[in-house]
Amino acid sequence: MVTPTRVSNRIRALRFAAGEMTQAELASRLGVTRQTVIAIEQGKYSPSLEMAFGVSRLFGVPLEQVFQYDEMKDGKP
Repeated sequence: MVTPTRVSNRIRALRFAAGEMTQAELASRLGVTRQTVIAIEQGKYSPSLEMAFGVSRLFGVPLEQVFQYDEMKDGKP
């Protein structure tokens, strides 16, 4: 079983706000696989800092509007 990350995101909502961009389209624009986009959206994988900035720039929003870090998830600081 994959342990969820402490990083949550709004990628799915941003894709739909951007003309219902598909996961495949986003993956292509980021230079990753669709499976990587799925894993990030589901919180199973935290993107690299470089990829996180790429996502925020692609959607034209600040990084904090795409990704959030839950410091208290699972009761661990």
